Amino acid sequence: MQSTSFPNGLPFMKMHGLGNDFVVIDERATGPVVDAALARAIGDRHRGVGFDQLAVIRHSAQADVELVFWNADGSTAGACGNATRCIAAYEMGRTGTDTLTLRTERGILFARDLGDGITSVNMGPPLLNWQDVPLAREMDTLELPIEGGPTATGMGNPHCTFFVEDAEALDLAAFGAAHEHHELFPERTNVQIAHLIAPDHLRMRVWERGVGITLASGSSSCATAVAAARRGLTGRHVRVTLDGGDIVIDWRDDGVWMSGATAHVFNGVWL
Repeated sequence: MQSTSFPNGLPFMKMHGLGNDFVVIDERATGPVVDAALARAIGDRHRGVGFDQLAVIRHSAQADVELVFWNADGSTAGACGNATRCIAAYEMGRTGTDTLTLRTERGILFARDLGDGITSVNMGPPLLNWQDVPLAREMDTLELPIEGGPTATGMGNPHCTFFVEDAEALDLAAFGAAHEHHELFPERTNVQIAHLIAPDHLRMRVWERGVGITLASGSSSCATAVAAARRGLTGRHVRVTLDGGDIVIDWRDDGVWMSGATAHVFNGVWL
């Protein structure tokens, strides 16, 4: 049955970055339409479309576009790196440009088309102070007082990164669910488990707050690369191998650059 809210249907795009999948709605054309209830309905993989995050494109007076992100449980997310890359690739292709600015809760982000299907986005400087992550109380973010001594990093959303001997060996579903709601993270947290393959190569798996296990996560990849560099495990330029593929992270003086492939899967209409 067609929704009375959208008598002609609500257009959307389905995209993914390394299997980290998104529904994208362009509110520049529709006006404000997305709320928590709609995000939950579209995000249902059995009765809706399904996504790891829903990304909304809006007009911006400060940048080329503004982005707002929703999780499948109807909560909002301050950052979503892979969705930002996907939309940057789409918008640069649509407008014929090779650079783009995107306003997010994190601030103004910069994107570049590197050619050969690779899009790079500067996710901004990492947030390394406890109050910026944020954590519940003052502490050193390099090694938290949690079993396993994880590192906390803010990338516009909170991250908790555990370095282990073998990221494949852990039960990520149980481990991620247990730590997402840890009392040190008042806004909940994304959880990463990673191990070192080489000084410039990490293997990482991710549990996203409000979502669960995902095949990839751009902001989690940035946070894990920053944590590894801070702990002296790697340099600042690394390849991160996720369940969905590889992404390149480069922590520079101007921010954390994330580069990888994107895919526009299909267009649809929500009835």
